[in-house]
Amino acid sequence: MPHDLAPTPWAFPDLGELERAGRLPDDDLLATGADLEPATLVAAYRAGLFPMPDGPRGRRIGWWSPVERGILPLDRLRVTRSMRQSARRFEVRVDTAFDRVVEACADPGRSGGWISPAIRQSYGALHALGWAHSVESWQDGELVGGLYGVAIGGLFAGESMFHHARDASKVALMGLVDLLRDEHADARLLDVQWQTEHLASLGVLGVSREEYLTRLGRALAVPLPEPWR
Repeated sequence: MPHDLAPTPWAFPDLGELERAGRLPDDDLLATGADLEPATLVAAYRAGLFPMPDGPRGRRIGWWSPVERGILPLDRLRVTRSMRQSARRFEVRVDTAFDRVVEACADPGRSGGWISPAIRQSYGALHALGWAHSVESWQDGELVGGLYGVAIGGLFAGESMFHHARDASKVALMGLVDLLRDEHADARLLDVQWQTEHLASLGVLGVSREEYLTRLGRALAVPLPEPWR
């Protein structure tokens, strides 16, 4: 069960109100600054924003709300026969190696890497307080793939994934979707930030910011999945 958090001193904009007033910028990056304290992160996700470094060496934090947001409806995950066969080779675990998953996702040798030491530290603190989680693929006792993100009510905001064995990250995603499929599945929201070509092949859709905010409001009204309550 997540620990209660003190209020953050930072105020995030009401994106729905700005959208209705026609004052929302047509840009994915909406703000910079603030901090990465647990209360700030949770408030940002509740408001429809997420952090990602903006600027050289990740020193400045940007707060993003993509004009077109990537989401994975739980009934749209494309599981091929080869993925099902691969799944038999792995054991899926939850929250047994969070820091190692983030470390692998932050590997500086990865193309397009963005996870800074500050991000790693902040999400580690968020995990210790019960708000951030990992889903992992293990093979022969070795961690070979996984993903991590933030769970708030019916929202799971995916941050990054990695694999050291073929299909290991896909199997972790299958495990996450299975975890989210419960009596509240229709209201749950699996957020992946942007729709990339790879994620689109798995069933990820791009939806407008307005639709995302509507889905987010519905998701925040339902409880966490049973393993995280």
